[in-house]
Amino acid sequence: MVYRDVLARMWVLDPLPAWSPLLGGLKNLGQAPKHHLVDPALAARLVGATAEALLGGGGPRPRGGGVFLGALFESLAAQTMRALAQAVGAKVFHLRTHGGQHEIDLVVQRRDLKIVAFEVKLSSVVRPADVAQLAWLRHQVPDLVVDTVLLNTGPEAYRRQDGVAVVPLALLGP
Repeated sequence: MVYRDVLARMWVLDPLPAWSPLLGGLKNLGQAPKHHLVDPALAARLVGATAEALLGGGGPRPRGGGVFLGALFESLAAQTMRALAQAVGAKVFHLRTHGGQHEIDLVVQRRDLKIVAFEVKLSSVVRPADVAQLAWLRHQVPDLVVDTVLLNTGPEAYRRQDGVAVVPLALLGP
């Protein structure tokens, strides 16, 4: 759409390309980019979302459901990962199947084409459903997945028994 191109040129929207492995058994992957906001705080301001409304689950509803604060948190995570990945020569993508059965929020691909898969959750509590897509991807392309990470709002980083690293977004940095 033309307006998305204009917003991307104005550095308001940042399209995150879809990941497509050169090798592997993944089929039926979507190729459309996922659009993130370059500045989630500006987006909140532009729609008039107050801190009280955001923290109370209010504000406009993002396309596909969920809460507006969750969409802003995912955009912040995407921007953070893009900056960190760029510093080491890696690239950031997203993954979604055509039917929407499977989705990975962020796929960081190293120069050797190996990946680290990230799910982003606006929660400090990790539920089994939060890591299900990471397990699915590891099963689909085990030779490509180096690690799986759940980014959240929790107070500390740890590794679950299933191998998924749980890392608060606030702890990420160079």
